[in-house]
Amino acid sequence: MSTTQSPSTKPYLIRAIHEWCVDNGFTPYVVVQVDGRTRVPPQHVRDGQIVLNIAPYATNRLMISNDDISCQARFGGVAQDLYIPVSQVLAVYARETGQGVAFQPGVLAGSAMEMGGVIEGVAGDAQQTAVSVIAEDGVTADGNDEDPPPAAPARGGHLRRIK
Repeated sequence: MSTTQSPSTKPYLIRAIHEWCVDNGFTPYVVVQVDGRTRVPPQHVRDGQIVLNIAPYATNRLMISNDDISCQARFGGVAQDLYIPVSQVLAVYARETGQGVAFQPGVLAGSAMEMGGVIEGVAGDAQQTAVSVIAEDGVTADGNDEDPPPAAPARGGHLRRIK
């Protein structure tokens, strides 16, 4: 297979960070850019993005395939079916530590430009979006009211919470 037709590494990295979070007792979160193909509760979308808790206790029938993420999650006590194309995932990280992977928005192929970087704390815009989206109403995908996830600042920068 030529390098121009290589499959994307993105779904593998999402599954790996998810598994690492679960194995270490962390809560895996994904930051999703919502589009017409994405099925999530619209009332929880802020600035075209949503942050979802995809921990085993927060989801039912979670499937992370090479093309999409699907599961059932409760929002305000009501179970809803979610569908997220892998291409729309901007970041996956551990809520407790902020460690994870951010991806370049709009890049679909398995190119070197696909990955925004392996990070200690969700970097740049994805980090600030993750904190500000959850801080808006304090409701996560599992429907629990809680404080926004702590996020480690990106190297050389700082994080400011927006309320």
